[in-house]
Amino acid sequence: MSALQLAASTGISGNLGAVAYGLAAIGPGVGIGLVFGHSIEAMARQPEAMPIIRQNMFLGFALCEVLALLGLVVPFIFS
Repeated sequence: MSALQLAASTGISGNLGAVAYGLAAIGPGVGIGLVFGHSIEAMARQPEAMPIIRQNMFLGFALCEVLALLGLVVPFIFS
């Protein structure tokens, strides 16, 4: 019996989506932290550039969040 058949017969495959999403959320979580951290640092260094930095910050946040949402949706699509 192969490992895949064994996993399917024991019910482990139902939890793999949750594990995959947990692992997929690590990258965007780190990315969002870096985006906001560096944006705050840039605003502290150049307050006159705050509108441009804030716009880029929210754009970076949105792109990182899309990765997290894809990580949530993809396991359900392929299961």
